[in-house]
Amino acid sequence: MIRKIKYYIISLVVFHWVSFGQSKPKDNQIAPIEWAKKMADSDQRRVPNPVFLDGVKYPKWNYTNGLIALANQELYTYTKNQKYWNYALSYADQLIDKEGKILGGYELEKYSLDLINSGKILFSIYEKTKEERYKTAMDVLHKQLEGHPKNTDGGYWHKKSYPWQMWLDGVYMADPFVAQYGTTFNVSKGIDEAILQVERIQEHTFDPKTGLNFHGYDEKRAQFWANKQTGQSAHTWGRAQGWYCMALVDILDFVPENHPKQKELVKILQQVYTAVLKAQDPKTGLWWQVMDMPAEKGNYLESTCSTMFVYSFSKAYRKGYLDKNFITAAKVGFNGIIKQFIKENEDQTISITKCCAVAGLGGKNPQDRDGSFEYYISEPIRDDDAKAVGPFIMAGIELQKILDKK
Repeated sequence: MIRKIKYYIISLVVFHWVSFGQSKPKDNQIAPIEWAKKMADSDQRRVPNPVFLDGVKYPKWNYTNGLIALANQELYTYTKNQKYWNYALSYADQLIDKEGKILGGYELEKYSLDLINSGKILFSIYEKTKEERYKTAMDVLHKQLEGHPKNTDGGYWHKKSYPWQMWLDGVYMADPFVAQYGTTFNVSKGIDEAILQVERIQEHTFDPKTGLNFHGYDEKRAQFWANKQTGQSAHTWGRAQGWYCMALVDILDFVPENHPKQKELVKILQQVYTAVLKAQDPKTGLWWQVMDMPAEKGNYLESTCSTMFVYSFSKAYRKGYLDKNFITAAKVGFNGIIKQFIKENEDQTISITKCCAVAGLGGKNPQDRDGSFEYYISEPIRDDDAKAVGPFIMAGIELQKILDKK
């Protein structure tokens, strides 16, 4: 029988924020890094082969697999435990053949930003192994972006099959990659391209009423979900906002401080994060599935976006972009995640609950994915979605890095 985590003396105990600043947790506490390791270990036990993450039945080059692999890479960097590195490497090793061809359904001509995300794990793998196949695969992904369809003002289409549309999700999928590619391989326009995409998405999805960002934007105002005057979708979906927040702080890793637009990018981050901070639920420290309608009947506190915001706030604070209000919010948010979403299973693994399985915009029929409040709350909810597991691990790492400085 699955039971909710209770307060224990030594084992799984909720981490109290009143003593978060202490360099060594007391024996009745669990440090953030221990939560991160516990989640990664649990996920590896559930899915020993990372090609089958996210419930897929065949090896797939997929953004969610890459997200988990990246989280494991970061956990390896912090802990030096080889099993986390091996897990991420296993995904790349199986999905990229000896000639550097990306397997698992990848087709450049699909021009899908989602297919770029897993390329982020290849930089460190190439650096460590020196195997040219990984550089070849990165070059292919970069080539996709060089020819990727764009709006008239230069904003990437989310996919070729979604013409004239920009989605918040896509900023995370593609732009940290293109910025890192630019920095790593001395292609300066990669950094400029990443910043341009942020500028365009911020311009087109900004909601002046809340300061948050709408999920999507249609330049042609042709989609049934798009406002005919603004081209914007109707609501702020929590996970889309989460992807965007993670993208902003991750892109900045590869933008030199002397870049002419670095300060502008930091200002955008601060503007976006301030609106997200205001949207945090004061009772639980968590965030809502539909962020601009928190009191609406049927809305719920959702784990994928909550983990993403905790990660984003923690990392941005550690990098010096934010004040102490944000790390306080991140601590409260992480504590809320433990209390509200984490459960212990009979096999001693842990799971994260209340994950929105999927959401998007558009379809064959007007009633499909129309961007309405009713649509977002109707999508399936499940446990252990990769889009919560990965950011939870990364949030634990970032919070631990801050604790280590105390």
